[in-house]
Amino acid sequence: MQRIPNAEFEPALKRRLEELWGSPPNLYRALGNHAPLAAAWTEFARAIRYDSRSPRELRELMILRGAQVMRSEYEWAQHLKMARKCGVREAQIAALADWRNSGEFSEREKAALLLAEAVTNGSVSDAVYAAVSRHFDHALFVELSLVSAFYAMVARMLDAMRVQLEPEAREYSPKLP
Repeated sequence: MQRIPNAEFEPALKRRLEELWGSPPNLYRALGNHAPLAAAWTEFARAIRYDSRSPRELRELMILRGAQVMRSEYEWAQHLKMARKCGVREAQIAALADWRNSGEFSEREKAALLLAEAVTNGSVSDAVYAAVSRHFDHALFVELSLVSAFYAMVARMLDAMRVQLEPEAREYSPKLP
């Protein structure tokens, strides 16, 4: 059961959310209980999604892997749609839990997934940094680390508030492994 009610948005925030996301999902409706923080969250999420240099499909792979690690069904279900829309292949989605042993991912994608797991788990070792730095410059290291950290925070907020999936998102496939 969701702990935080879905809020009614203040008019300015409602306009901005609709401008950016269309009908805001339950995550934003729950965050709307604190309008100033919801507004800041919205702009930060928009920047990560639209102002990043890395390919969107790479970021979506990282988000999906983070959702697996965090066991975040909401994040997994929501980002499956986004991942497919930007070109993540079904074979990659199916192989994501065992990405290290899969031929579905390039070395660059594997480096990004390594970083996603390390950031999500809260421990980026020097070895991980070295491996990732072979494929990404400093700016992309910061960007991809931020993507992973932000979506780990999303998963933790979803859990804290027990945000429920929207009815139209409940029949997603494949289910969170």
